[in-house]
Amino acid sequence: MNKPNSLSSCFLLIILMFISCSNPAQETGTLLIFGGPIYTVDSTQTKVEAVVAKDSIILFSGSLEEAEKYKNEQTKVLDLKGKTMTPGLIEGHGHFMGLGFSALELDLTTTNSYEEIVAAVAEKVKTIKPGEWIIGAGWHQSKWNVKPEIMVKGFPTHDLLSAVSPNNPVFLSHVSGHAGFANAAAMDIAGIQVLTKEGIDKSAVEGGEIIRDGLGRPTGIFNETATDLIWKHVPTDMYAPEKITEAFELAIAACHKNGIVGFHDAGIGRENIAFYEAMKSEGKLTVRMYAMITGGDMDLVDEWLDKGPLIDPDNRLTIRSIKLNCDGALGSRGAWLLEEYTDQHGHFGHETLPMEVVKETALKGLKNGFQVCSHAIGDRANREILDRYESAFKDLPEASKDHRFRIEHAQHLHPDDIPRFAELSVIPAMQAVHMSSDRPWAIDRLGEKRIKEGAYMWQALLKSGIPIVNGTDVPVEPLNPIASLYASISRKTLKGTPEGGYEPEQKMTREQALRSYTLDAAYGAFEENIKGSITKGKLADFTIYNQDIMTIPEDEFLKTEIAMTIFNGDIVYTKEE
Repeated sequence: MNKPNSLSSCFLLIILMFISCSNPAQETGTLLIFGGPIYTVDSTQTKVEAVVAKDSIILFSGSLEEAEKYKNEQTKVLDLKGKTMTPGLIEGHGHFMGLGFSALELDLTTTNSYEEIVAAVAEKVKTIKPGEWIIGAGWHQSKWNVKPEIMVKGFPTHDLLSAVSPNNPVFLSHVSGHAGFANAAAMDIAGIQVLTKEGIDKSAVEGGEIIRDGLGRPTGIFNETATDLIWKHVPTDMYAPEKITEAFELAIAACHKNGIVGFHDAGIGRENIAFYEAMKSEGKLTVRMYAMITGGDMDLVDEWLDKGPLIDPDNRLTIRSIKLNCDGALGSRGAWLLEEYTDQHGHFGHETLPMEVVKETALKGLKNGFQVCSHAIGDRANREILDRYESAFKDLPEASKDHRFRIEHAQHLHPDDIPRFAELSVIPAMQAVHMSSDRPWAIDRLGEKRIKEGAYMWQALLKSGIPIVNGTDVPVEPLNPIASLYASISRKTLKGTPEGGYEPEQKMTREQALRSYTLDAAYGAFEENIKGSITKGKLADFTIYNQDIMTIPEDEFLKTEIAMTIFNGDIVYTKEE
């Protein structure tokens, strides 16, 4: 009688062992989030009730009932209390250290007249010693409420500025970063003289211009590459190590406050790279940095082409792209156009980099696994770059299969070139908020026909089958992603005008706008498999808002605030209630 019982016990033990092996213990998460709308930007389930993360990785997204199964006593539970969550936002084109330094320098972004700039400089003079430089940024003459009586080529002259700062050299960057305004003291240091009939025309700078009046006197405005004539005299000790660290920390804090967890840094040099590596090793790089090597230092570019990309296994610092500056900005009339400026006859802007360099760099990039990202605002610059890219792709077809080359800005396109982005798989990285800021005066530069046929052509590009990488170009515009998302869906200024939006057929849908700041931005950096959507296995980076950005009325959109930012599974910012 014992044998059958023993046999039964053995069978029971085997069955239990089988069940145990086929149903391992439920994996548990370290963070469970629920209690508000969660938009995943994942096509398999676009909206879920709950998300579970295990340390830095998403473990589950779906129903709250299922999510509860991943919870134990150690799991932290975050109740959104009606707030909205999306994947962590990615700034698709900005200048990270510029963001930090803008908080330390003279901020002119809110000035509405030349007189306000002069007053700001006069106040700064009172706080520093004679001989010290005053550096500032953010002015834009087309946005002034009152224009100066004396202007040359649409810009003011330095006389008032120089009068309040006779003993301090001053250089103030245009908000675009493509022009600068110097006082007499700065121009004296740089050796910029009045142009006489017998003199050499120093205003003829390749890729730029020193703007002069009718008597040959420099007005103080330096356009495009001519800004280097002043910048090279700015003391390097203005950027001491402690100031650099302070600027970095300010930029990190600004990103977290604005819900930004990833940052495409559009052009960094040797010092930036070393500094970012140091910050990463110290655990301070708490934004996922996708950095583009500046094409302004071709020796550095060649070094990186030789050693190959840096793809960080920790997903903190990736270097696999090269940034080329190929024309200027529209505000400073530096954008390179096919036809002359409507408001400056005979002027076509500037080619700030020889196009043969674009072709050469494109070929080297393809051969060595580097993406090329070329700055182009004007329609001619965009066409010329597309031509060089296309030629390189034809020369190296095997290396071009997943190149993901980009054009940064792509603001003003000839209609014939719009479909070429998708045909060539060239990604436009476009900052929607530029449309809000620039469109009211951009029509003066381009005229109605060019504006309507080729300016800020978001929907036309999206319908052609190419994604758009969104952003702000900070510090050209404030980092605030809410403003850029609002511009994307409304085509209005941030004051809510005009009523129907500029060229409303080019608006993005809310889904497209959110993708442009998340999954499509990740795609633009070869990172769509690790971030950009709330998907199992991806990084636990999330942005939480005080209201539902997918459903609130458009006129309520700009009231949205970032309530919380989660990076790598950790809460790095919470708005004080």
